[in-house]
Amino acid sequence: MMLRQSRKVSKIVQRAMSSMPAFAEEVASEAKKTSTRAPFSYEPPGRNHLFVPGPVNIHDNVLRAMHVGGQNHRDAWFPEFYKTCLEESKMIFGTTKGTPIFWPGTGTGGWEAALTNTLSPGDKVVTFRYGLFSHLWIDMMQRLGLDVEVIDCRWGDGADEERLAEVLKADTEKKIKAVCVVHNETTTGVTSDIGHVRTTMNEFSHPAMLLVDGVSSIGALDFKFDEWGVDVAVTGSQKALSLPTGLAVVCASEKAIAAGKTATSKRVYFDFADMLRTNPSGNVPYTPELQMLYGLRESLKMLREEGMENVVARHHRLAEGTRRAVAGWGLETLCKNPRWYSDSLTVIETPEGIDSQKIVDIAYAKYNMSLGIGLDRVKGKVFRIGHLGNMDEIMLSGALSGVELAMKDAGVPITLGSGVSKAMEYWSETMEVIPTREHLVQEA
Repeated sequence: MMLRQSRKVSKIVQRAMSSMPAFAEEVASEAKKTSTRAPFSYEPPGRNHLFVPGPVNIHDNVLRAMHVGGQNHRDAWFPEFYKTCLEESKMIFGTTKGTPIFWPGTGTGGWEAALTNTLSPGDKVVTFRYGLFSHLWIDMMQRLGLDVEVIDCRWGDGADEERLAEVLKADTEKKIKAVCVVHNETTTGVTSDIGHVRTTMNEFSHPAMLLVDGVSSIGALDFKFDEWGVDVAVTGSQKALSLPTGLAVVCASEKAIAAGKTATSKRVYFDFADMLRTNPSGNVPYTPELQMLYGLRESLKMLREEGMENVVARHHRLAEGTRRAVAGWGLETLCKNPRWYSDSLTVIETPEGIDSQKIVDIAYAKYNMSLGIGLDRVKGKVFRIGHLGNMDEIMLSGALSGVELAMKDAGVPITLGSGVSKAMEYWSETMEVIPTREHLVQEA
């Protein structure tokens, strides 16, 4: 009997061995197919790790809130829903006096609304250029026919209030109609001091309006529309509000709204007047993006539950941990002056001879992680880590680990763990227990 079993096993082994060449050919064939697949046609396991400064990670609660079918915004339910969204959005601007207005669109549309509703062709404005986005806003101003005085600053610095003071002092006839500032420049990781800009304007009793691009700051960083005397502030849904791209969110002061009555810049879609005529009754002049509004309502609810002071503190904690990681790597941020450090993102200079694009490409190709590229003047010299919106320390720890792997692969001389450990030490000391979960760690 044992002999028969032995022969049976032998036959099985022989059959298995005889099938190996065919199996090997099959594997080789599949490998060949894989190598000829269209670029980006394979979806790896896990998830894409999104760490750019917008679009950002969207919370599951927001995604669920947006998962609704088509509805008629002319039905009776809509006016109260819309008015609630408008009223709740005042929180992120830090206002009780401003008037929020929404458009299906982007922050760029918000820029245009801010300019065309308050200014006329030929009006003189003063602004700062210290990154690609401030440059693009300047380009829009010029194309709209405004007389733009540009204060050029180092890319890595913020708005220079002393140079603004010189310009305002020289404007004895008060011809400047607006001071325009990008609050958080995502090209360079710099946050300008809007409060100080307003103080500078007040020192000269200057009547110019203050227009602020808060696209990557509002909802993440401290913003005080009323206290700073902002006249128009602009943000977009894909940044700190943690929504998909597609909603321009603007807030206007009484002064800005009054300016619209005499401003002669051409405007149609972005006209304040159409919105101000319909919004008070909870209506809109054209079709709203309902799914985005459902998401906005949920996002605002979550921010209110966290508390805006806590939201600002969380973003500072995330940013400070990232800056400590950068120091641990032996690298530097593009922003050198701590007064201008951004808590929305960190922009990191790469060592001489290392193209930052290579780090970004490796991160995506090998680790399925998206980092911000260097833009315009700093292309190839920096990469950007976004840490705004729906983000916590554990998510960011993973990002810093991925950055270390990508940098090492790209030839940056670092020791794995040298940066992320510094961030984790800081977070271990500064993080608190999540509200409503305190009972799990209370001592008996």
